[in-house]
Amino acid sequence: MTRFALSLASIGLTLLGVSVVVFAILRLVPGDPIAMMLPPGATDEVRANLERLYGLDKSIAQQYLIWLGDVVRLDFGTSTQFRLPVLEVILDRLPATLELVLLASLIAGLLAFTLSILAVWLQTPLATFVIDGLSGLAQAIPDFLWALIFILIVTLFLPNMPISGRFDPRTAQEFSTNFFLLESLVTLRFQAFAELMRYAILPATALALPLAAGITRVLKSSLEEAMAQDYVMLAQTKGKSRLTIVLGEALRNAMVPTIALTSVQLTFLIGGTVLIERQFSLPGIGSAAISAVLNRDLPLIQGIVMIFALIFILINLSSNGLYKLADPRLRKPR
Repeated sequence: MTRFALSLASIGLTLLGVSVVVFAILRLVPGDPIAMMLPPGATDEVRANLERLYGLDKSIAQQYLIWLGDVVRLDFGTSTQFRLPVLEVILDRLPATLELVLLASLIAGLLAFTLSILAVWLQTPLATFVIDGLSGLAQAIPDFLWALIFILIVTLFLPNMPISGRFDPRTAQEFSTNFFLLESLVTLRFQAFAELMRYAILPATALALPLAAGITRVLKSSLEEAMAQDYVMLAQTKGKSRLTIVLGEALRNAMVPTIALTSVQLTFLIGGTVLIERQFSLPGIGSAAISAVLNRDLPLIQGIVMIFALIFILINLSSNGLYKLADPRLRKPR
């Protein structure tokens, strides 16, 4: 209970710090959010009414305290561009971002594990050269540039491959939630799932390639180190094949540093969705964040930053739990 209480306190303090920073920075950035909403020829009275409506007629300290009190009640205010509650806008777009991140993580994990295991299993100069070269290439090119490359390739050679949106609006699809991919898979609607994957695979792969390269480098290095340990030599004397030893003995120990890296890289992966969603016209949190910045939608920017901060914290907590599961030494009572 003590650790749980400390974790909650740490989460609260972190979110409080994030709220102070984002609120202060947005007030220091040049620009008038009210001016973005005023129609041509608006009077001073109209401006004053808008300032009063969005609470901008008060001091910054008063604005912050009022906003913080509302956030505690899960009220992030009203979006100035959508004229909707911020939480409603976020919840409507968050599933698209989460599904994109989840799919990209799965692709990155599959690529990284496959390449790392192949490199250590084959253990030939050619395999090492090819896998290291592919990893270096994937890591040297940022995700938004991969997205541009994919869009160019599809435009030139695969014109039937979609590069915009989340699904074909001409196809009538009924979903109970905004988690389209997960819902279609759970409900066994494989045709709808396949169509959704056609739209999601390119942005997810663009996000996944740099992450896969980073995981491959760490996992491959950890596997090579594990293969030099005494317990591996013991397994070899028992007649086990090299692939069996890699999968059954070395991989478990190599996972510890890999989990630590992956948790850090996932936070960058979520940040990368901002540009990727814009490039592929995906209706997620990232594209909403760019639109909010361009329109000086302060309530929406603040809400998105707070939600992102909470997601980052949850990822770190989850990685700590996985780290303990992977390393038995951390589970022993002291």
